[in-house]
This record gives sequence, C-alpha cells and structure tokens, in this order.
Amino acid sequence: MRESTSAVAEPVGAVKTRSSSAIFVVTALGAFMASLDLSIVNVAFPALERSFPHDSRAALAWVITGYSIVFGSLLVTAGRSADRIGRRRVFFAGLAVFSVGSALCGLAPSVSLLVAGRLIQGCGAAAMLPASLGLLLGAFPTERRSQIVAMWGGVGALAVATGPSLGAALISAGGWRWAFYVNLPVGALAWLLGRRVLTDSKSDEVRARPDYLGVVLVSTALGALVLAISEGPSWGWSSGRVVVCLLASVILGAGFLYRSAHHLEPVLDLTLFSARSFSVANAATLLYAMGFFAMLLGNILFLTSVWHYTILRAGLAVTPGPLVVAAVSGPAGRLAARVGFRRVLLAGTACFAGGLVWYATRIGLHPSYVSRWLPATLITGLGIGLTFPVLSAAAVSSLHPERFAVGSAVNQTARQVGGAFGVALLVVILGNPHSPLAALDDFRHLWWYAACMAALSGLACTLLRPGRARVPVAAMSNEVVATSHAGVSTVSST
Repeated sequence: MRESTSAVAEPVGAVKTRSSSAIFVVTALGAFMASLDLSIVNVAFPALERSFPHDSRAALAWVITGYSIVFGSLLVTAGRSADRIGRRRVFFAGLAVFSVGSALCGLAPSVSLLVAGRLIQGCGAAAMLPASLGLLLGAFPTERRSQIVAMWGGVGALAVATGPSLGAALISAGGWRWAFYVNLPVGALAWLLGRRVLTDSKSDEVRARPDYLGVVLVSTALGALVLAISEGPSWGWSSGRVVVCLLASVILGAGFLYRSAHHLEPVLDLTLFSARSFSVANAATLLYAMGFFAMLLGNILFLTSVWHYTILRAGLAVTPGPLVVAAVSGPAGRLAARVGFRRVLLAGTACFAGGLVWYATRIGLHPSYVSRWLPATLITGLGIGLTFPVLSAAAVSSLHPERFAVGSAVNQTARQVGGAFGVALLVVILGNPHSPLAALDDFRHLWWYAACMAALSGLACTLLRPGRARVPVAAMSNEVVATSHAGVSTVSST
C-alpha cells in the first residue's frame, strides 16, 4: 500500500510550480484588464459621441480624464493599504470594484453615469494592480522575480498593443458598451481562479494609516483644474465658474502639499524630489504625457471625423504604433544602461516630436494611409518606445533600492496627471469646427501642440546628468518594468 501511495504522489515542487503558474495567470489577467481598458476607451470615443449627441466633447472627455485622475491619485495609497491590510484582500476588492465599474459603464444610459462608472473603475484598478504585483512577487523565489515581472509587464504591453484593434473589433460587432462588458468574463475568471490559488500576505513592517484625506484633496484639486481647462471655452475664461474652479484647485492643492509634508504615510513623498534625476524625470514625464495622451485620442478622432474611417478601420490604422512601442521598449532599456538615460531620452523625444510634425505638415483632407499616415505612426511609436520606459527608470535611478517602488508609482502618477491635462487641452484645441477644412486646421494645431510638449520634455531631459546610467536598468526590472503598467510594487525586498 505504501509503495502504491508513493508511486502516485505528486512531487511537492511540481505542486508549488503549478500553484505559482496559476498565481501568475490571475495577476496577469488583472494587468491585462486594466491596460486594455486604457486603449479601448480611446477607440470607443467616436462611438460615444454618436450615442450622446447632446453632450459636449468636454463632458465626454471626463470618461478618460476622470479615470486618469482617480487612478493616479490612489496608486501610492492603494499599494500601501495592500501592504497594511493584506494584498489578497485588496486585490479581490479592487477586482470587484473594477468589474462593478465596468458593468455600470456598459449599462450607463447617460454620460454622467458613464463617468461615474469610470471613476469606480479607476478606484478598482488602483487597488488591484499594486496588490496583484505584490502577490506575484511573493509567489516566486528571488532569482526568478525579474523574469516573472518582465513577463507580467509584457502582458500589459500586449494589452496596450492589441487594444486598438481588439477594441475596434468589439465596438464594430456589438457597440461601444462591449468595450466595458469585455472586462466582466475576464474578471470572473480571475476571481474564480484567484479564490483557489491566492494566499494573503502583508508587510511585516508596522505602518501608519495612509493619508486617505490627502487622496481626496489631490483628486479634487486636479479635477477642478481639469474642469476649468476643459470648460473654459464654453463658460468663458473669465467667468465666475472658471475662477472658482481655479481658486479651489490652488487652495486644495496647497492643502494637499501641506499634508504630504507632515503626514507619516503621505500620498506624495516630497523628500523624493531632493534627488535631481527624480525631479527632472517626473517633470519630463508630465510634459510628455500631456502631448502623448492628446495625440492618442486626437488620432482616432481625426481618422473617424475627417477621413471618415469606420471605428474598425481606425483601430487597425493606429495599431502599428503600439506594436513598435512594444518591440522597442526592452532594447531601449538596455541601451540606456550602456549609454545613459539622457541620450536615449533625447533621441526618443526627438523622434516623437518629428512624427508629430509629420502629422501636422503632411496629413491632408484626403486619405493617404501608406504614404503619409503610416510613416508618422511608426516614427511616433519609435519615439514612445525610447521614452516612456526610460523615463520610468531615470526617475528612480538615484533613489535607494528600497524606494524604487514608491518612486516608480509617483512617476506613473505624473503620467496619469499629464494625460488628464492633455485630454482637457485637446477639447480646447479641437473646439467645434463647422467645416472639414476648419477641422483639419484644428487637428494640425493639436499635433503642433503635442510636438511642443515633446520638445519641452526633451529640453527637461537635458538636465539629466550625462554618461552611463548609475544603476543598470535590468537591476530595476522588478519595480520599473512592472510599474510602467501597474503603478507600484508593494514588495520592496526584491
């Protein structure tokens, strides 16, 4: 009997490997959902405009900016909360909240409820992603973490790369609501599998309660500023409502900075900015994101409104750019480790600005995809691949390894805040043209604006110290590669 039992018993190592693989699948599903949602919503925007013709573009833009503000504001605090109360608990809470938000978006009969659903989604994503990364790192030995986290980040990159085409196919087949419904079966699969394989973990370090009031202050301050920018043309820049929003943004922002300077677990650790590379890289990220996110949405709107592409055709038309980004990001990090961050970032911002100038000077009223649009898409994709991942690495390069995670989270917050500002400015620049020629002029102004933001970002990057990177990019892969998709690693002892 003993021999029979021994013969069929499964090795402990095999069981652990199978469990670890299942944990990777669960956490990767969370990363895939959140990353896919970022690109699908841009593709869905023209369909939203047709479904809600009586709502302004400024109101619809909150579908994108609201998510960015909430996600960026909560990211650091959510990661610290997962450390404090348990990563499994926070992961499932985030997954449930994200799924509920997705369902509300899909069912929304009005723009206000759609925006509410997006705000809920942002809360869920901010809770789910850092907790999922903490669970993933805890499931693998130290020597495998770089490889596993790179694979996990690659899932997010795959979602971003395939988002335009997949989103366009879903929307063309079933309408824009399926851009949100698609999250439900993925979320259900992650929930069912996760309940079986995930075990709770938390940090052994005793921490103070995170600054939740600070989250409210910074979210409201950013929301008031974005509202003032996006509604300025319709309300009047000197109107009482715009002035009140600007004053509220300044007052609430000052209160947020005060709490960040005095709270034990602040949303924004101001001491990080004493490092020159951290301050410069985050300023460059903010400027770059202001142009990048405006271009991302603007290109879809141009293809559908000026060239009159279908949503499916537009989604396929912009797909080569994200594919180039996914292909270039890894080699860009290795190149930065050899020649230094500054050289790679200057090349990346120059490529991105050059592609935007190509859009502004070569694109006309009549469709010409292969000879005019495609080259610009490939050039901007090259620029983005050389820039965003390297900015994330540059931001933490001078920090102590124990601060890589929170430093990377702040960098991703700068990216989300810049994106919110960029989309708000897109609404102002595009306006409400009354002819195709006027619309073309507005889009050219948008591309020139984005090119200027890329140039300003490159100018900021000149302040980085020249020479080789002080810390190899590969050595920071646990935190930096992952946080380029998730925001914050909740395990610092990697």
